[in-house]
Amino acid sequence: MRRGLVHLLAWTLATGAAATMTWWGVHTVMAGTAYDPPRALPITVADTAGQKSPAPEPEPKPRATTASPQPTRRAATPSPTPTPSPTSASTPSSTPSKTASTVKAYDTDGGRAVFDLGSDYATLVSATPGAGWSMQVWKTETWIRVEFGAGADRVTVFCTWHDGPPHVQVLNY
Repeated sequence: MRRGLVHLLAWTLATGAAATMTWWGVHTVMAGTAYDPPRALPITVADTAGQKSPAPEPEPKPRATTASPQPTRRAATPSPTPTPSPTSASTPSSTPSKTASTVKAYDTDGGRAVFDLGSDYATLVSATPGAGWSMQVWKTETWIRVEFGAGADRVTVFCTWHDGPPHVQVLNY
């Protein structure tokens, strides 16, 4: 009887240690790769009706792509600002200015990336991979990269603003 209890105790401790180590590993990886949740921006009929969208600037691309920016205007009422996550460092140079911005969506073969583009900054609103595609996101103080992948196919959406206003480029390779 005593021998059975010792075996049960050893099994319980080993299982608990394995579950704890697994949880800690997954938590550490996910905390390092998660990005701020997207903000929902209200779009009203008055914002989109009767307004002409500016012509998109021509951008050099290695191959033809199906990306088409779909600009919408931000509502006049300010939305509550999200609290910064503990993983993002807030510095004066990375704080977006309070100028008017435009939300643009870029539909690609691999998915959809939506950016909030200001005069001297950009933020990723959302990125959604298409069916059968995976997605990775990289962010720095001066650029955001969203890469959609399926097998050997890759579609990358770059948004840079290091030397001027935000510029979005879509690359298929």
